[in-house]
Formats: sequence, C-alpha cells, structure tokens
Amino acid sequence: MTRTHTPTHGSNHHGEAEILDLDAQVLGEHTAALIDRLPLHAPPRRIVDLGCGTGAGTFALLDRFPEAHVTAVDTSAAHLQRVREKACARGDEGRVRTVQADLDAADWPDLGTPDLVWASASMHHMADPGRALRTVHGLLAPGGLLAVVELSGFPRFLPADAPEDRPGLEDRCHEVSARFHAEHVPHRGADWGPVLTGAGFTVEDEHVITVDTGRTDGAEGVRADRTEGARAEAVRAYALSSLRRLRRSVADGLAPEDLAALDRLLDTGGPGSLLRRDDLTVRTERTAWAARRPA
Repeated sequence: MTRTHTPTHGSNHHGEAEILDLDAQVLGEHTAALIDRLPLHAPPRRIVDLGCGTGAGTFALLDRFPEAHVTAVDTSAAHLQRVREKACARGDEGRVRTVQADLDAADWPDLGTPDLVWASASMHHMADPGRALRTVHGLLAPGGLLAVVELSGFPRFLPADAPEDRPGLEDRCHEVSARFHAEHVPHRGADWGPVLTGAGFTVEDEHVITVDTGRTDGAEGVRADRTEGARAEAVRAYALSSLRRLRRSVADGLAPEDLAALDRLLDTGGPGSLLRRDDLTVRTERTAWAARRPA
C-alpha cells in the first residue's frame, strides 16, 4: 500500500490505485534506498508484502532480490489484479502470489514462513497494529526481518508563497488534515519502535529518508532532458491526484476562500491548474524500522 498515505480500506480503489502507481514512479529510488539499507543476514527468498497496494514494494523487492518470491497481500481485489497484470507484463508471474485478506481479522490466511515481511504505509491503517505485529512475529522464520516504512504525513508539493492569491494554502490544508486524521487514523505518525518491541521483535535499525524531488522546471541542478520531462509530468499528476484526495478530508474545515483556491489548483482546464505549474516538488520524510524475530 504506500503511499501516502495509501490505504487499502475504502471504496475508491481506482483513485487509490492511480496515486499508488504515481507514488511508485516518483518515489521509486527512495524505496530502493530503503531496501538496500535493510540489515539482512542473507538475500531473502520468501517475502511477504503486507498491504501491497498496486505493487510498489513488491516489484522493488523483486528487482533487488532476483531469487526471491513475493506474496503480495491486500484487502483490495482491484489492487491485486493490477499487481498480477504488472507481474505478467514484467514476466514475473511465477514469482508473485497475490492474497486478498483483511489484516484486521483475527485469523490471517496462510502466508508461508517468510524471511522478510515488508509493510510500507500499511500499519497505521490497522485497527489493532499490535495484534497484527504479533501475527507477523509468529509467521516470520526465526531470525527473519520485518521492515515497517511510514511517511511522516501527507506530501507537500507547492512553494510556501503559492498560490499567489492564497499563499500558505498548503500549510493550512495540512493543519486541517492533521486534525482529521488524528480522529480517523489515530496510528498515523506513530513511533513504531516500542510497538515492535512489545510484539517480541528486536529493533535493529531506525532511520529517516528525506524526500525532495527537486523542481519540475529543471532548476536547481536537475537535468531538463526527456527523462526529467517525464518525471515532471509524473510529479504534476501525483500532486493533482494527491491534492484531490486531500480535499476530501479538509473541505469541511477550510475557510471558503482557501477551498476556492484549492479548487482552482485542481481545475485541470483552468489557468491556475497544478498541471500548468513549473515549480512543484514532492517533499516528505519516510521513517523505516527494521525489526528482527529472534532466532
């Protein structure tokens, strides 16, 4: 799942899938860096991706560990279908097994005995994360590793002085969003170290990766070639999809003038559209915990 902030719960699977795919495209190198840092004793052969979404972690793990097989688990049948389609397109259908499961349920399906469990942007959506982590502890092979990755919050895209008619709009949206999520997603932003320890794990590493993709106009040392042009388009699309999602949680708490300004940014045909801006970045932080089941 990744996202952002990328839940598998809810009914808007198409919108979620779009954000998850863009997240994988824009933040792929940071995911790879997180995987490279894992304190593994040996390359894992059996991996479980919990809350896999549309497969950002699944395929990054397959790329890093060419001998591995991944069991991709999610609540969304639509997301899992997309994972299967991607696996087939890559020629990896024999290395990916998909399992639809509600990770809030007391009983999980058989996920084997993995060497590595990857849980990116999924733990904070669970009703009882402690119980889920105890379940993971029980299924991991002795000495196996669990990686929990979480975003610090919703990514930011706009400069502080944007938009011109309502500078600081994104900050105010984040303030409203934080209040909304404190009520509806209480585990977002949690310190997972003590929770992991309480579930029987030994936390071996905790670190933060700062994400800043650079401006979409090729400034500040970013190459303005075809690759960067494609990246800029992906950042704009990611910003648009993400801020559309953000609007749903902040609309009732924003001042009318701010909501109108946000809508102008989201109006793809208007002069103030995000898609017309050349100053967007993706800025956030990812925190990763690596926790081992004692041998």
